[in-house]
Amino acid sequence: MKNKLIILILIFTIGSAALMTAQDRADALLEYKKGNYSRAEEICISEIERMPRNLDSYVVLGWTYIKTGDFQKALDTGLSGLKIAGRDTRILEIVGEAYYYLGKNLESLKYFEEYTVLSPTGDRIELAYFFMGEIFIRLGEYNHADIAFTTAVYHFPNSARWWSRLGYSREMAEDWKYSLEAYEKALQLNSSYNEAVRGRSRVKAKLGAG
Repeated sequence: MKNKLIILILIFTIGSAALMTAQDRADALLEYKKGNYSRAEEICISEIERMPRNLDSYVVLGWTYIKTGDFQKALDTGLSGLKIAGRDTRILEIVGEAYYYLGKNLESLKYFEEYTVLSPTGDRIELAYFFMGEIFIRLGEYNHADIAFTTAVYHFPNSARWWSRLGYSREMAEDWKYSLEAYEKALQLNSSYNEAVRGRSRVKAKLGAG
């Protein structure tokens, strides 16, 4: 009887711990989605302290730091996550984004390119290509930026900003006709988007001069 009681206590303890862990994980993501980033950070750090190899906690913590602008912390969290699972695409995207905001263009590009190879239809594939487009603009590689932004708007066609950036990359490549098309598409989505308004005016002047 005593042995059975001990077994029941152990089962209850293990079950309670598993339930608490699952609840913490759900709460962290929920708090993140609600914009309660401080609480999400607390939950993730607590969970990592208890289970250092719990990858989901690193993911939510990395997203949280990106949202709050703590890009070095996001990078450190992502790199720690990669030590656990070097091909996890969620972590790869976090590292790529953190490097981007820290101004590390080539490092960022490396991780975004790896993301697109491993997860060509991933949840954040459009963001990966958008950031790649921005990096190529920084590097002055406008034809590559055109390809990246074209892919980004293929996956997510409803952003005036993204169409405008596509227009800009084509403008910088002196591809006036297709630059104008992209700016026009941006203005169809948001007729008062100033970047696209100015870009369209510049390109129309170039076409008129030609």
